Amino acid sequence: MEIHADQVAVQGAHGPLLSATSLRVRGGELAVVAGEPNDGHTAFGLALTGRIAPSTGSVSPGGAELRAHAVLVDAPAVTAPEPNLRVADVIAEELALAGARPRKAVVRQLLEAHDLVSDTRFEDVSPAARVALLTELAATRPGADLLVLDTPDRHTSNPDDWYPTALAQARQGRAVVVLCGTSTAVLIFQSLHINAARLGESDQPAPLESIS
Repeated sequence: MEIHADQVAVQGAHGPLLSATSLRVRGGELAVVAGEPNDGHTAFGLALTGRIAPSTGSVSPGGAELRAHAVLVDAPAVTAPEPNLRVADVIAEELALAGARPRKAVVRQLLEAHDLVSDTRFEDVSPAARVALLTELAATRPGADLLVLDTPDRHTSNPDDWYPTALAQARQGRAVVVLCGTSTAVLIFQSLHINAARLGESDQPAPLESIS
């Protein structure tokens, strides 16, 4: 699957939420897209996954296909789990969204795989485990060819807590986009030599860490 955002901008009721941004990403690639706190991370994630139509610009494929094949992971106030929920309940809800019956055995297997305790409140889960669990659950949805991770760095300043998870999904053939802050992008460049794309820009670096 190849996704092309061309000059995508989103206007809110009280002003612009996202300035014109372009990006290309395809299966087997990982794109990191950075911006300041009010640059429109979630708005871009919603547009990339077909949940909202851009005010200007375009995203291809179209909204219906994106909604069938793209998942917005852990977006604040959109898809992020309620912090007071038990981990086991979060897993059960995500499995239901994926169309699977949340059998106790499956929930238990996921808890064990991520070294989690069922009654732990989700806000108390470590950042690395949170990202790994939610990303794995998103990838179980039928036809999930694009995963957009919304600001995992709001939980942790260490890219090592989310980068291996994102990279693993790209290596499995999915297109992966990680939205993050500019300070995180600096750390990624210093440690991994990856140039991040930028919200509000169209002339992006050849994105994208190609995995294929």
